[in-house]
Amino acid sequence: MSMKEAYEKKFQAQLAEWNAEIDKFKAQADAAQGEAEIQYRKKVDELRALQEESAGKLRAFKNASDGAWQDMKKGMDAAWDSFEDAMKSATSRFK
Repeated sequence: MSMKEAYEKKFQAQLAEWNAEIDKFKAQADAAQGEAEIQYRKKVDELRALQEESAGKLRAFKNASDGAWQDMKKGMDAAWDSFEDAMKSATSRFK
């Protein structure tokens, strides 16, 4: 397995894990009421937007040539760091 494939596989697994976490937040939002429901839904919307952005970067990364993926790696890492921070914030706030 090439370094690019390993990196791609790592981020696919992380994206799947985060998707499951977002689904949990959505279930909590569905069960909440009033202000709590509003806050959950806002966070779910924010996380879904970050997820879509990260998934888009992953799709572009997959299509990058073997030489170009190293250049894209920095942008991928930044997007993932942003998503990870948002997930940690949501987890600490809502659990």
